[in-house]
Amino acid sequence: MGRDAKRWLRVTVIAAAAVGVAGTVAALLVRDQIHRQQRNLFHPSALRRMAALEHVSRQGGSVDYLNLLRDYLAWEPRRLLRNRARVVMERMSEEVTGHAPTPPLRPAPSGSPTSGDLAS
Repeated sequence: MGRDAKRWLRVTVIAAAAVGVAGTVAALLVRDQIHRQQRNLFHPSALRRMAALEHVSRQGGSVDYLNLLRDYLAWEPRRLLRNRARVVMERMSEEVTGHAPTPPLRPAPSGSPTSGDLAS
């Protein structure tokens, strides 16, 4: 091999190694940010919780995110953030199951007829 070929090979190997290291570092940073955003979902600051919720809302639907949002809904004290989480959870549920979830049943108001009253 000539001198130029050896130099070219060395530069190529060093560049490929640098790209590999940069890719690994980028993947680790992204994973850390995702983990941090999930932790911020339960942060005392409502602003951080809102940012974390928006981060979660941009993710694809998964069972893990559905479980996380279910826990968050039970914990979140602010109605605005609970409503946003509910919308995100419904969208993710549709993605995971392939169909829209059934709405929760609400008790009939007192004094209103029930199906048993209509039959008689």
